This record gives sequence, structure tokens and C-alpha cells, in this order.
Amino acid sequence: MSAASVEGVGLHSGQTCRVHLHREDGPLRFRRGGQEVAASVGNVVSTDRAVTLASGGARVGLVEHLLAALRMRGFFSGVVVEASAEELPILDGSAEPWLAAVDALGAPPPAPPPLALTAPVEVAKGASVARAEPGEEVLDVAIDFDHPAIGAQRWVGGPADYAGLAPARTFGLLSEAEALLARGLVRGATLEHAIVFGDDGPLRPLRFADEPVRHKALDAIGDLALLGRPLHAHVTLRRGSHGLHHALMLALLNAGVPAAGLEERP
Repeated sequence: MSAASVEGVGLHSGQTCRVHLHREDGPLRFRRGGQEVAASVGNVVSTDRAVTLASGGARVGLVEHLLAALRMRGFFSGVVVEASAEELPILDGSAEPWLAAVDALGAPPPAPPPLALTAPVEVAKGASVARAEPGEEVLDVAIDFDHPAIGAQRWVGGPADYAGLAPARTFGLLSEAEALLARGLVRGATLEHAIVFGDDGPLRPLRFADEPVRHKALDAIGDLALLGRPLHAHVTLRRGSHGLHHALMLALLNAGVPAAGLEERP
């Protein structure tokens, strides 16, 4: 049986988590203490600074980077992720270490039929907008931060380009660190786990000049993987977030697009 193991600290909890990935028929799912939670839209219980899934007594957070790596390699099913803690490790802040683990699993099972739109679907949260339109799979992501080292950035690509996003690391502003710590977040964060932007720029070298928007695109790929199948649509994200991506997936459901783990609403 193909398998791989990864260990590291959680970004927000600071707790060590050991993760074991192995092949097993059925949907993508996480296993905690003998209980399982499927990687589906219907199991999202939080999108605050990360995506957390829960079902029954099982709960697991910071799943988006691993889900992005699985999506990049074409896994929509056939993998169980066993985790020793409620938050997956942040590793180096990117999906690249996860990609190496996923590669050890071998070839993915056949992908399910894609979700195809017949009309545009759009959601907005304040100044943030997500729109999915009928067409080939394209992801168009733009951000605009009031910081001289970030500013306005844009990334556009399709499935053939997704793996190039894997090394892009999560990022944050040094000015926000104290407030996040006061909320009990980023307790495991160090400069080894993320890009931190001080007043004058990043505190360590960037891997790409546009690494922040590349990581936002990476997050979107992981979040949208919760649909359980490819989304054949032109997806435009402006000032995206985990909450915005989740709202888009729920809007797709309301528009009659079936997603794994959910029933159509009236």
C-alpha cells in the first residue's frame, strides 16, 4: 500500500502533528482518533485564517495546503489522512512538502466528472468578490494590500499551471502579529513557517516576486477541492479569502451544481 508520513507544528495551535497519508477506496477523508471527517464543503465549520472541517467527533484544521497538493496531482478520492492533532502542520508555509508526500502515493484514481456551469455565479463579501463563469478551468486571482512590498498583484492560470504555485508560502504582516496572538492564533508561527512583512518589506527573501498572490491562488485551489471534483469554470477572485471561497461553493450549490457531501437546497 502506498503511503507517506509528515510531521510538524500547527501554525495556530503550536502543537506537533504527525500525519500519515495512505491509499484507501472512498472519498478523501481525514481520520482522528478512529473517527472520520470527509473533505467536503458540508463539513466546513470555520474559515477563520484557515479551513477547519468537522463531523461527529472528528475535527481537523489547516487542511487547505494538503488539499491543494492532492488537487494538483489529480486526487479527488482514494486517500485517507490520519492526523495526531486537530491542526495539520504548517511545514514551510507552502504546499511543496505536501506535494512530495502526495507523490509517494502513486497515480491517482480516475477523476470524477467535472462540475460544469450553465450560467455565471457570483458572491461578494464587502470589497471581496468571487465569480464563476461557464468555460474551461481557469483561475484568475488578484489581491491589493496597503503595503509597499505587496500592493496589487494578479495571477492567472489553469490546471497545467497549478503545480507551479506549490512553493508559494503563507504570509502575514508583522503589524498584525500581536492582535493575532491575543486571539490565540499563530502560536506556532516562526520565520521558518511563513513570510512576514515588516514595514519595509519581507523579513526573509521571497521565492517569487508575486509570492503573496500565488499563495492566495494556492489557497483557492485547496478550498475549491472541497467540491470533490474538478470545477470546469472560469473563476475570478478579487481580494479572496477562505470565507469568500466557501461562500462561492455554497452559491454554486444553490444554483443547482451538485457537490460532494451536500444535497441540493430548495
